[in-house]
Amino acid sequence: QVQLVESGGGLVQSGGSLRLSCAASGGSLSDYRAGWFRQSPGKSHEYVAGISQSGHFTSYADSVQGRFTISRDNDKDTVYLFMNNLKPEDEAVYHCAASTRPYTSRRRDDYNFWGQGTQVTVSS
Repeated sequence: QVQLVESGGGLVQSGGSLRLSCAASGGSLSDYRAGWFRQSPGKSHEYVAGISQSGHFTSYADSVQGRFTISRDNDKDTVYLFMNNLKPEDEAVYHCAASTRPYTSRRRDDYNFWGQGTQVTVSS
């Protein structure tokens, strides 16, 4: 089964940018729809963005629309999340996930495989 590893998190000032990457091993990420979720302490996973297998369809949570961009490079088996104009409320552990559903879902339960996450810290 596919294993996912996120990277690219770190400390950034409010208004700054980061690029997260999600690399796959043990399987091809191009076989799955993919998504990014985030979790803050004491909160459940929040949907951030999703992308179809081809990359032609993307969706975003209202809270990140216009600031974040999800993309994928199937040749590299990698999904990205470009985050611009970061705000303190974006601070969380960001997880990528892969889904076998025949549609790009916003529901956590529709995703079969998950990475361990990467911490994003935003200083005000």
